[in-house]
Amino acid sequence: MKKFLFLIAIGCIPFLSTAQLERKRAMEVQEVDLIFHAPRHINLLTVEPLDKKTLHFAIMHTFGTIDEGFRNLYGLDNGATIQFSFEYALSNRFSLGAARQSRDKVYNLYGRYHLLKQTQDNKMPVSVSLMGGAGVNTADYGFLQESNPNIGDRSSFAAQLMVARKFTDKISLQVSPMLAYFMEPNPVFLIEGDQQVYLALGFSGKYKISGKSSLTLQWVPNLNNDLRNNVGIGIDLEAGGHVFQLYFVTSQALNEQYLLAGGNGVPGEGFRLGFNVNRVFATGRGRE
Repeated sequence: MKKFLFLIAIGCIPFLSTAQLERKRAMEVQEVDLIFHAPRHINLLTVEPLDKKTLHFAIMHTFGTIDEGFRNLYGLDNGATIQFSFEYALSNRFSLGAARQSRDKVYNLYGRYHLLKQTQDNKMPVSVSLMGGAGVNTADYGFLQESNPNIGDRSSFAAQLMVARKFTDKISLQVSPMLAYFMEPNPVFLIEGDQQVYLALGFSGKYKISGKSSLTLQWVPNLNNDLRNNVGIGIDLEAGGHVFQLYFVTSQALNEQYLLAGGNGVPGEGFRLGFNVNRVFATGRGRE
């Protein structure tokens, strides 16, 4: 009898293990992926995280205003403002980035930390991320009669809180309270503002039109100054492991500080053609 019971117990082990695995899978929380196509959406950073040990490389461009007409190929002849950026994920929640903008030759260091992730059961209805960064203007001001601005005067800082939700498979929205701080808003810098602190509220939207493409929208109203608000409209295209972003935007600036202080044109005639190229490289095992 003891041998018989022992054999029955042995035979039940696979069924018990299977039941435990099924219960474990049922208890696992499924996170919502691809709220946006890339860590950047037109100009703004997003809640889209990087897997651990992956590298995100982005090239961003904006050209002259389209009201310059056909003679200047609607702004393309006037050259581009360009920013290169690299962002590396130290974990699934935290990544560090470095960027260089050609406008005022600004070098930026920044970090993103992902606090919360939207879940499919809606127990967590939104994804929440934080960004903090610091930059330095390295342009040559040797032409000034007075002394050059020192490194402290050239420094600026940025912070951004990103709250996003994927409402349906087609619609995603993000709200981004933003802050920029300039140690010395020198008139010689290529910014339009003359204050130290800039506050804004960024809005990002995505409407998916196919499996690999989406219409995009960006609006960044200022909260504590009279500068024109930033407006952008465009399209995201996934192709061959890249995310191409084509858009019209009212700002020539590309980094967060200059986006808030650099000024904007009038939507329509003040629009500039811009495009970003995003690529993610796996440098290790990735998500764990």
